[in-house]
Amino acid sequence: MPQTAATHPEPPPPRCMKLQANRPIGLNVVTAHGEGYFSVNGEAHRQSLLVMPQRLEIGWTAGGFEALIEADFQRLAQLNCEVLILGTGSRQRFPEPALLAPMMAARIGVEVMDSAAAARTYNILAAEGRNVAALLLIDRL
Repeated sequence: MPQTAATHPEPPPPRCMKLQANRPIGLNVVTAHGEGYFSVNGEAHRQSLLVMPQRLEIGWTAGGFEALIEADFQRLAQLNCEVLILGTGSRQRFPEPALLAPMMAARIGVEVMDSAAAARTYNILAAEGRNVAALLLIDRL
């Protein structure tokens, strides 16, 4: 006797979806983050860093958010990126407007968020082919 749907219902749909990360070839991607570190392309870094699709600089502003000065933003303005994603550590903090003057003069957008959100946002924009930079700050202990 054939089985009917009434006697053997189909299993319910899954409650979660497993996503596989696609790493764009040749681009820097933040692959993990946690308290006190970021991994870029699978390599862990325990210092603040600047990430761009084709560039990685380790050791930015050892003092964390509190140590940012206008010269840091002058240096960032010379990158000629479309947008800077500023990750300010474990929580979102906004720099003084005077510090951002070099970015405004260079007509570079600045988006401020906590560093974990900045890493995720950077990955999305880099995968879209945008000329993006992320300054990911680690909290000073």
